[in-house]
Amino acid sequence: MNTVKRTLLTCILSLALLTLVGCSSTPKNDYDLNVDFSQLKTFSQVAQVQTTDPLSAARIQQSIAAALTTQGFIQQDEAADFIVTYGFRVDDKPKDSGFSIGLGVGSWGSSSGASIGTSVDVPVGSDTAKIQTIQIDVIDPQTQKLIWRGSDTFSFDDGGEEKAQETNITVVKILAQFPPQKKP
Repeated sequence: MNTVKRTLLTCILSLALLTLVGCSSTPKNDYDLNVDFSQLKTFSQVAQVQTTDPLSAARIQQSIAAALTTQGFIQQDEAADFIVTYGFRVDDKPKDSGFSIGLGVGSWGSSSGASIGTSVDVPVGSDTAKIQTIQIDVIDPQTQKLIWRGSDTFSFDDGGEEKAQETNITVVKILAQFPPQKKP
């Protein structure tokens, strides 16, 4: 393979990798630096009292309980070490449509070549997608102060099984950062 082909192939693979990395989100979190999170063993949850989307609220609450239990925390209603609450919202997001560039290399017999192409995406159907943002708060029951907060988002077009799975994946990603690990 000559140098031009290798360079073009490297560019194509790099662009594909950057595109894949750009599709996944990283949860954000913040916490009280003065809290010893290693002392936390038990939790209780505060459910959403009023919501326009009880299906999402129930999914989030179940996912929180499952994720924390998997991490070794014990759920109990009375005298828990920390309280978990959550919030969520759904926003419209314009669907991606626009201009894209493609690169290609090829050979036929003793000839070889490279090409660059372009395309314009035309959205079909609805012109918006939905983005759900989930925020999870951990509160000290004695002081009623926030000690940890994590949030993340995911996109969806329809509800049902796909949205339920994305909700669970997002909650697990958020709570994977709890408790925060002190850096040496």
